[in-house]
Amino acid sequence: MKLYITTPSPFARKCRIVIREKGLAARVEEIAVDPYANAPELLATNPVVQVPTLIAEDGLPITDSPLICDYLDGLGEGPGLLPQDRADRLRVRRMETLGSAALEMGVKLVLEKRRPEQERSPSWIDRWTLNMGRALDAMEAAVQSGDIAADSLDLGGITAGVAVAWIGFRHPDYDWRTGRPGLVALSQTLEARASFIDTRPA
Repeated sequence: MKLYITTPSPFARKCRIVIREKGLAARVEEIAVDPYANAPELLATNPVVQVPTLIAEDGLPITDSPLICDYLDGLGEGPGLLPQDRADRLRVRRMETLGSAALEMGVKLVLEKRRPEQERSPSWIDRWTLNMGRALDAMEAAVQSGDIAADSLDLGGITAGVAVAWIGFRHPDYDWRTGRPGLVALSQTLEARASFIDTRPA
């Protein structure tokens, strides 16, 4: 299998963490590409030229990180990162979606701030920043309630950990830690795992 990535991408990092947690490193070749340069090998498999993109065992591309992680979870070893029980699975998926929402707001902010200053929208920047904070607050509440926990690793916790690490990396002027002790503790625990250390953005 092949996984097309950029190393700073939080969505690619999530998939790379799952590969390591599920013992699939020997079966997946990670290939760094430049989506903005329309890398030919990526364009040939993903029409919107985004990472991560996985070429599965049957040769077909999978182009969405939650779907990629679901697929990898079913192939790998050890406890599932997505529970089989319907209620538990829905809980984990809800937590995964919260982490993805925080990341989506953060990515919008990055892209907006890369535009020429005269083309930037202060109102959208304010709204996306507010929404990112709301998503982080919802994740903090989930940690406090036990819906996200580092000691029972699943895709909800992995996504939350990836989200706060990436926000700290890409938005160093944004204080995500104050008032969110649960997320701070979660991040510290997860970032000590080998899978997180090995995929940490430079």
